[in-house]
Amino acid sequence: MPLLTVTDPASGTSPVAVEAGHSLMEGLKDAGVDIAAICGGACSCATCHVHLEGDWAARLPPPDAAEQELLADLPDYQPGRSRLSCQIAFTPALDGLCVTIAPEE
Repeated sequence: MPLLTVTDPASGTSPVAVEAGHSLMEGLKDAGVDIAAICGGACSCATCHVHLEGDWAARLPPPDAAEQELLADLPDYQPGRSRLSCQIAFTPALDGLCVTIAPEE
């Protein structure tokens, strides 16, 4: 099962196994990571906001217009690093992905 490294500012850094075929947000929730994800993956609330570490942003498809609109309104928006975890399909190619959970707005 592919692994990612998650940093939660409140609880530190830990490895998380995510089943391929799920969204990153679903994998985080299934692993018990404290991420709100209020809309359940509908790309309507931005409460699953994460920051991609390193060069991971360049390795993912860019956010679509709906995701970008939600991200741009966030106080902790970081161009080139901010993503909604519900919009990232987790595949074996993302093994080793490193993300930081963005502070709740």
